[in-house]
Amino acid sequence: MTRLSVCLCLLITVTGCSSIFSAIAPQISPTPTLVPATVTPPPTTRLTQTPLPTATFTPTLPPPTPTPTNSPTSAPASTPIPVQTQLSIFDNLWSIVDKTYVYPDFNGLDWNAIRVEYRQKISAGLTNEQFYQAMSDVIYKLGDDHSLFLDPQQVAEQEAEYQGNLDYVGIGILVSAVPERQHAVILSVFPNSPAEGVGLQPRDSIVSVDGTPILDPQGFLRDIVRGPEGTTITIKVQTPGEDAREVRVTRHRITGEVPVVNTVITTPENKRIGYILLVTFDDSTVDEQVAEALRRMTADAPLDGLILDNRMNGGGSSTVLEPILGYFAGGELGYFIERNEERPLQIKLNDINGSSQVPLVVLVGSGTASFGEIFAGILQDVGRAYLIGQTSDGNVEILWGYDMQDGSQLWLANETFRPYYHPEQDWEQTGITPDLPVQGEFDQYTLADDPVVQAAVQYLSGF
Repeated sequence: MTRLSVCLCLLITVTGCSSIFSAIAPQISPTPTLVPATVTPPPTTRLTQTPLPTATFTPTLPPPTPTPTNSPTSAPASTPIPVQTQLSIFDNLWSIVDKTYVYPDFNGLDWNAIRVEYRQKISAGLTNEQFYQAMSDVIYKLGDDHSLFLDPQQVAEQEAEYQGNLDYVGIGILVSAVPERQHAVILSVFPNSPAEGVGLQPRDSIVSVDGTPILDPQGFLRDIVRGPEGTTITIKVQTPGEDAREVRVTRHRITGEVPVVNTVITTPENKRIGYILLVTFDDSTVDEQVAEALRRMTADAPLDGLILDNRMNGGGSSTVLEPILGYFAGGELGYFIERNEERPLQIKLNDINGSSQVPLVVLVGSGTASFGEIFAGILQDVGRAYLIGQTSDGNVEILWGYDMQDGSQLWLANETFRPYYHPEQDWEQTGITPDLPVQGEFDQYTLADDPVVQAAVQYLSGF
C-alpha cells in the first residue's frame, strides 16, 4: 500500500510539511523477531507533506490539516499492545533505519545507543500512547526534519486524505498555519460548504475561533474548527488589506477531495494568463483536477501563459507529482539517489491543449517543500519554467513508507534527488532558487494585488 513520500501536511478540515491545510481533517533491536514491515516499491513512493495533524518537523510552517491538533500521536488503541509486540515493532523500525536510511552516519546520532535506550524503555512498560510517542521520538531524533512515524489512526486519516475521501464535520476549508503572524491562511474553500456560504475565500486568514487563537503558543493549529454537526462557531477572519471581522458559521459534514483553485487572468492587452494554485500532491485526485483546469481554461481559446502557484505546496505523493509533471515536460528528468544506487525519473509527456508548450511560470517560496520543491526545480532545470518568488528552505529527501504489523507506518528518508542538467546542485542544501526574486507572502495579499503574481503576469505578457 505504502507510497514514497517527502514532506508533511494536514488538512482543517486542515491537511503539511511546510503548511497546514484546513479542511481540518487530520497530520528496533538487533534481531527482529515478528512479522517484518513491508515496503511499497519506489515507483509508488510518496514524498510527504505531513500527513499528521501536527507539524512535527517544521514549526515555522506547520502542516496543512483538515482538523489540526497539537498532540503528536492519535488516541491509542483500546487494546494494550503486549511488550513483546512493542519490541518487535521497534526492532523492525530500528533495522529498517539501520539498513536503508539515506544518511549512513545517521546525522551524527549513535544509532546503536538508540537501540539500547529504547529497548530498555519499552521493556519497562509503556502504554499504547507512550509507545507510539516513543517511536515518533526515535524518528525525530534522526534530525532530517522529514522522516516520521504514524500510529494506526494517523495512517487511516492519511489514507483517507490521499484517496480524496475526506469525511469529517467542520466548515470546509483547507488552511495552513502562519506562526510568524499568528494566524492560519485559507488555501481553498470546499464547494457548497458552510465556509463558502458565509463568504470565506482563499487567502483569508483565520485568527481565532470563539475567542481562542487558532494557533497555540508553539505555532501549531488548534483542533477547534471541527466539532459536532449543527453547532455554530464564531470565527475572526481577516482578508488581506482589510480589518478583521467576525463571522458565524455552522458546522456540517464535509466530504470529497481537496479542491484545486484556478482562474484565468486577463491583462489590459487581452492576454489570457492561466493561474492554478497547487497546495498539495497528497490527494490522488489533484492530478486529474489540474488536467480538468487546463481543459477548462483553454476551452474557448488558448492560454498566452500559465502560472503555477507552488508557494504553499508542501509535497505529497510521487503518484500525483509524476502525472502533473507530464503535462509540462517529459523524458528522463533527474535521478533518485539511494545509499548505494540510483534510479532515473522517467516522465511520459501528456500534453493537454498546449500545456507542454505554453509559456510557464512557477511561483516558489518558504512554503514550497518536498515534492513541491522537486516539481519546481525539475521544470527550471530542464528549461521548461521560469521561477519567481523566494528561495525554498531545501527539504527534498524522498520518504519510503514501511507498514508495521500493528497498522502503524514508518516514513523514512531513503533517497535524495539529483537534477538532470545540473547534477552539481544539491537542493537539500540550497533550496530551489528563483530566476527572479520577488518578496511577497501568500497570506498577505489578494490574488489581484499579490506582487509575486503581478511579476509573473508581467513576465508572461512579454511573450
